[in-house]
Parts: sequence; structure tokens; C-alpha cells
Amino acid sequence: MNPLERLRARRAAEDAGEDPSMTTPDAAMGRTDKPYGAHDPTLPAPVDSTLDQAPIPLEHRLRMYELQQEIRQVETQLHRLFVQGLVQGTSHLYTGMEATAAAFGTLLRSDDYSFATYRGHGHTLARGASMKGLMGEMLGRRSGLLGGKGGSMHLTSVEHGMLGSYAIIGAHLCIANGAAWSAKYRDTDQVAVAFFGDGTTNIGAFHEALNFAAVYDLPVVFVCENNLYMEYTPIGQITAVEHPAADRAPAYGLESIVVDGNDADAVYLTARDALDKARSGGGPSLIETLTYRHGGHSRADPGTYRPSEEVEAWKDRDPIPLYHQRLLRIGVDESTLTGIQTSVADRVEEATEDAKAAPPPDPSAIFTDVYADGGYQWRN
Repeated sequence: MNPLERLRARRAAEDAGEDPSMTTPDAAMGRTDKPYGAHDPTLPAPVDSTLDQAPIPLEHRLRMYELQQEIRQVETQLHRLFVQGLVQGTSHLYTGMEATAAAFGTLLRSDDYSFATYRGHGHTLARGASMKGLMGEMLGRRSGLLGGKGGSMHLTSVEHGMLGSYAIIGAHLCIANGAAWSAKYRDTDQVAVAFFGDGTTNIGAFHEALNFAAVYDLPVVFVCENNLYMEYTPIGQITAVEHPAADRAPAYGLESIVVDGNDADAVYLTARDALDKARSGGGPSLIETLTYRHGGHSRADPGTYRPSEEVEAWKDRDPIPLYHQRLLRIGVDESTLTGIQTSVADRVEEATEDAKAAPPPDPSAIFTDVYADGGYQWRN
């Protein structure tokens, strides 16, 4: 049923005096097999066991494991702090999607550029930004990456190449093009990478950015983290193609690339090729990683619109246990992995206590970071 048919069905229900929120579009059309909003589950593909022998340096694999642990444990802690009322407003957790950030974070150089959405905690950590600074920012403290003024949805660390988390859907793809244009103009081999969700693919800026990057052969990699839902709506219900990013790539002369976004090694190999292509003057790439968020869209969303079978199937494909078992199979000791987990847990606890003890921003800080000179005084 297309959107117009759904609207007509809803109006038919209203005209019949029925509650449209409790009436299925299908029922209004004479079909009563599913409740309103229900849809078939989208299940993950099996793990590719051949990746055990992928040509990836062990130190890179251990770094990806460490990054996944950092992101997961920080997000878990942030959820606890949110429930305690210490994280104000809402937040959009990256839990379940860690493999993509870990793979790119391992491969990117310190002078490369990253751009993320409001679900940017993981990408910020993956670029090496301070865990204490991130935790302080989340708690609105002076010790935060942005002095406690940016919060969850605007994490930025320029010194680490993390050029922002953006709340305007799709806007940062065009900004990433600007960073890539700068690198090309200066004749460096830096690369810009823009991470975004599946919902962005139906935004005009997505298509404008791809077209611009392709026309000017910019050193940029666009990464669609397809977690199947654009906020609360299944992306498959309102998109004309199966793969919302990859299936559009050929329209801009780009290769259609789909990869298992819950397998750090799979993302690593694909990311390595795309980054090498961009550095060597080969132009942009568009990668679609298939993944799944464990929770709702934000902390205010219980995510009950998702079929329970689907949620459980994807949690069974959790990227961290998957990677843990792979590392054991290739000969890494359990004690090594336990040591990484423990070390990360200690750092998360230290960062949490540091943030709790830090003061809030001074009220005078409201006048800074507004204009380039630090305040409004230029008007005088």
C-alpha cells in the first residue's frame, strides 16, 4: 500500500467514525491481516566466516575491539546517567551499531575529517576525542568538549578531525564536500567522511551532495548506516528501492556498495578501499552498512513499533560478541580481551566521576562562541 492509499484509508476510517489510530489501513481497504503500523521483520544475514582470515593487521583488529568496547560501555553508562537525571534533554545512543565507527576510526588518519549526525557519540570517540571531555559535555559541565554548551547532539572535536555532529538531516553531507574540496584545492591526500542514517537518503541534500562530489571528483566517502528505521518509520515502506543508499549510487556514476555493518572486519575492508580510492584521486564513494540500533530512536522512544522477532534476531548479531568470538578463533587469548574490557570500564568510571565533579559553565560563557571574535562586542 503506497502513502496515498494509506491516507485515503485513514480518512475512510475517520468518515466511518472509527478511531484511525486503532484502525489499520488494510482493514479500511477490506483486509484485516495486520494491525496498523505492523510490518514483516527484516532479519540480518548470516555471519561471513571467511572474514576470520581477512588480511587485517592484528593491531588493527585489537584496536577495533577496543573502540567497540569504548563506545558500548560509554553508551551504557550514559543511559544510566540519563535515567538518573544527570543527562539533560534526550540523547540518541549508538548501541548496536559500533562496528562502523570502530572500523573507520581505526583507518582514518589524524588529519582526515569526520562528520556525523546527532547519533555521534561513537564517531566522536572513534576519532580519539577525550572520553572525559565527552562525558563532561553530556552532563553539561565546563570540562566538556564544548564547555558544556553543545550537549549530545552537537559533539565536536576539531583537533581530532571530528568536525561536528549535525541535527539537521543531510546538511553535513554538503559540509563534508566543502572539507573535501579544501583538501583537493590544497593538493593534500586528506579525506572527508560523512556518516548518516537511512532516512537521509530521501532528503534533497543527499542527492545534491552525491552529484556535486561525483562531478568534481572530491575525496569524500559517504557512509549510510542503515538501521532500517528513519526515526519510527521502516525505511523500506517509503523508499522505492531495496537499498536506500546503494541502489541510488549508479545514478551518480558510483558503485553500489552494501556491507554488513555489524561486522567490523567487513566494514574495515570496504572502508580501506574507499579511503585509498579517495586519497589517490579516484573520487567519492557511497557505502551502505546494514546495522541495527538496540534501543529506540532516542531515549524517549521505547521502540515498540519494531517486531520483537526482528529485535531479538539483530541482538543475536550484536557486533561485539561476534567480534570477540572471531578474535578467539584467530588465536587471541581470552585474558587479552578481558583486559581490554576491564581497562575500558575503568576509564569510563573515571570519566563519569570526573564529569560529576566538574562545575557547570560560568554564566558569562553564554556570550562566547557566538561570533568569531568570541562575543557580541563587534557591534559596538
